[in-house]
Amino acid sequence: MKKIIACLSLFVLVSEGAEAQNKWKIDPVHSSIQFDVTHLVVSTVTGKFTEFSGVVETKDDTFENAVVDASLEVKSINTENMTRDKHLKEDDFFNAEKFPKIQFKSEHFKKIAGNEYLLSGDLTIRDVTKKVFMRAVHSGTITIGDKVVSGFKVNFTINRFDFNLKWDDTLDSGSLVVGENVDIKMNLELTKI
Repeated sequence: MKKIIACLSLFVLVSEGAEAQNKWKIDPVHSSIQFDVTHLVVSTVTGKFTEFSGVVETKDDTFENAVVDASLEVKSINTENMTRDKHLKEDDFFNAEKFPKIQFKSEHFKKIAGNEYLLSGDLTIRDVTKKVFMRAVHSGTITIGDKVVSGFKVNFTINRFDFNLKWDDTLDSGSLVVGENVDIKMNLELTKI
């Protein structure tokens, strides 16, 4: 009898541990991934990716130590200019045909203070993978009927040359036509699945 009770207790503990794992899916309809880069030194071009997906796994609703696995389709890049978008998909930049996806896999998701987190992990663009650090602000969690939704604002900057986005035409002054640094802003709505 003691063995049966011990086995049942172990089963309950394992079941509770399994239930503690939460999965969240990025809702692409209510999320956005945008980027800003300087153009001709004096202005900024803004673009976005319209096709992306991702899953976040958490042990609880605090998102401490969450695991993130996300990707986006390079072909979905949109800067509101067809000529520029075509160029961005070519080998000077992303080479969408050979490298159709940009991928991110987290390494750490650490709470800094309050609703702020530091997210780090491997970002792969083209055939280059580098560690990046992102600031993530948790906007909160809400329950609507059976649906649980959580929001994050995530910001970070990359140097495009680090990822072999190599186009480097210059102005007469020697300055780059398109800046090195790219600011990335993500507004993410996560739905618990």
